Amino acid sequence: MCPVHSSPPFNAPAARRLRAALGMAPGHVVYGLRAQYGLIVTPETVMAWERGEISPTSVELTALAGVLWCSPGELLAEPVTLREHRIARGLAAEELARRVGVEAGSYQKMEDTGRWKGNERQSAALATALGLTLAQFVTATGKHEELAELLRSAATTRWQAYVKPLAKLLPVPKPHLERVLEQLHGEYQSRMVATLGWGAAQGEAGSGDSGREYLADIVDRFWALAGGAA
Repeated sequence: MCPVHSSPPFNAPAARRLRAALGMAPGHVVYGLRAQYGLIVTPETVMAWERGEISPTSVELTALAGVLWCSPGELLAEPVTLREHRIARGLAAEELARRVGVEAGSYQKMEDTGRWKGNERQSAALATALGLTLAQFVTATGKHEELAELLRSAATTRWQAYVKPLAKLLPVPKPHLERVLEQLHGEYQSRMVATLGWGAAQGEAGSGDSGREYLADIVDRFWALAGGAA
């Protein structure tokens, strides 16, 4: 289970830079948060945010972005989790659930646990709504280990059997996925054939080294072949 963060990954230097560019003092930010959003914070809190000592909550971050005339994403470090990507896009959980076609309560549970369970259509809609690359999608949905295991099996056995489970896991068109899996399988088999002669001379340990190295890096190889965008 992925850890659930109480606050999004706040980009403190960006907040300080944006405030300074607007010619605002921390007190001006405090006034804007109270007048526009009904949030009560102190100038000391704003300065602590900008020093990276504490982070604003999701509600405070969205309001701060409004006061500083920027998008919430400009106040975030690189998002990782579903929640962080959603906040970076300035979307409420209910709105994202509607766009993806998932019941709001179900989406919230998946976001809280870090385990995405949507179907193929919903996964594609999620990747589009959040602008996720394939690598970001896999990380945000907690699917990295599952992906690695499926890819290792596809490379070492009958790759055709893994098209369907991988299509459920990733927002990748099946024809493209088939081409990538076939290539992964071919590359792995070629490595194993190439090492057979050397392994016979050097012993069993040498025979599988190339194949093991390939399987260890198979997710990275998959990204290279499949392309970064979902």
